[in-house]
Amino acid sequence: RLSLHNTTVQSVKMAQSILSTMSRALTGTLVVKEPLNFWAGKRMKPREEKNAEPVFEPATGRVLHQLVPCGAEEVDEAIQSAHSAYLKWSKLSGMERARVMLEAARITRERREDIAKLEVINNGKCITEALVDIDVAWQTMEFYAGMAGTLTGQHIQLPGGAFAYSRREPLGVCAGIGAFNYPFQISVTKSAPALACGNAMVFKPSPMTPLTAVIMAEIYKEAGVPDGLFCVVQGGAETGSLLCHHPKIAKISFTGSVPTGKKIMEMSAKGVKQVTLELGGKSPLIIFKDCDLENAIRGALMANFLTQGQVCCNGTRVFVQREIMSQFLEEVVKRTKAIAVGDPLLDSTRMGAMISKPQLDKALGFVTQAKKEGAKVLCGGEAFVPSDPKLKGGYFMSPCVLDNCRDDMTCVKEEIFGPVMSVLPFDTEEEVIQRANNTTYGLASGVFTRDISRAHRVAERLEAGTCFINNYNNIAVEMPFGGYKMSGFGRENGQVTIEYYSQLKTVVVELGDVENHF
Repeated sequence: RLSLHNTTVQSVKMAQSILSTMSRALTGTLVVKEPLNFWAGKRMKPREEKNAEPVFEPATGRVLHQLVPCGAEEVDEAIQSAHSAYLKWSKLSGMERARVMLEAARITRERREDIAKLEVINNGKCITEALVDIDVAWQTMEFYAGMAGTLTGQHIQLPGGAFAYSRREPLGVCAGIGAFNYPFQISVTKSAPALACGNAMVFKPSPMTPLTAVIMAEIYKEAGVPDGLFCVVQGGAETGSLLCHHPKIAKISFTGSVPTGKKIMEMSAKGVKQVTLELGGKSPLIIFKDCDLENAIRGALMANFLTQGQVCCNGTRVFVQREIMSQFLEEVVKRTKAIAVGDPLLDSTRMGAMISKPQLDKALGFVTQAKKEGAKVLCGGEAFVPSDPKLKGGYFMSPCVLDNCRDDMTCVKEEIFGPVMSVLPFDTEEEVIQRANNTTYGLASGVFTRDISRAHRVAERLEAGTCFINNYNNIAVEMPFGGYKMSGFGRENGQVTIEYYSQLKTVVVELGDVENHF
């Protein structure tokens, strides 16, 4: 008992080491020296200090950390550690697992402000959004803790008194590969259902946002999971490839771009591994003339400018019925111009910095291309320099509204992943549905109308994994989330995700004699 207590005390110190400095942290002050890998219950230093890549603070352009990617030996060590933990964790009852997960949720909730600050420094989004992200994370843990004790099979009566039953069993060690836009939240979106089902997870965050996944690993340890149950390996494509090819990885859950998703499918196919892919989108938001215009305007802003427009399910193709187009544009432009862009740690900021200089340049390039193709920039679309001198090297962009757009324009067809709203007029319901579905993506969609029949009719016909009616981007852990078409497959959140982190075994029981066939 004493040694267990000492281990817990030590892990509390670890988890609080960087977080304890967060209450007084300011933009432009943090430098992270601690190792960011985690397996066997502790942070692990890289074997060799080579191939280090700088990790930048988006708001200032400063270097936060030198990230050394994990090589084959380190990835193997992490996976072996996870497998040992899985053998213990999978033997616990669902209720026993639930108690540990609820404790992890409690610790996360207690430290939400410090975790959110670290997330902001690493990711660039504003603090008001980051706090919501951390709240979603602990709610996700609570939701799946609640499901852990409900994982049951079926009893099936067979002729002659024989019967069968099914068992819902874990897969083993799962790999989670995260994206830069919701670093901490994605580590939980993937790990919570995996752990609830009795699996272990090795998680690789985006190399641009490596700071907060290791905090989640420390919280799980402090809550009482076996050492190795949630491991963190850092690195880019090469480290991801090592995870996909490793024989002890049973499943890969990936959030990111379509091209990378295709590569992960290819690599996973070699080992016939299960895959969940949450990929990109170019989602349509359809605003009918009979809508509540105030709500539609708020919805369009929510659909385009959260996390600096770096959200996969954003409604970036805004179709507005022609009769209300001028009213809509006037008000949307006015409010877009009023969005406070600046220091993401200030409560008054509503838009922070883009994740990186290349991502900023890419988004600005899309605006330049849109102008060449005939679109009209009504506001924004430029590199923005806040008045605070410490932010002059940051990756800021003024939020942009494009008018005079056509369906064949690059800005309307391709995912920009930046604060750029393309607005397109339409005349009829039939026409707009055809145009909305004319894309290889199918992640999300939205419709604003007061006509209840039309709302459900349009929702049914839109080829997307989610359709928001009279709102946008109001996502909750209770509801399934995932794509149609090239936006991926499998689901995250909701009860159904249990099916993607478990497998069914059928057990057949004969109570009589075996038939004498031979």
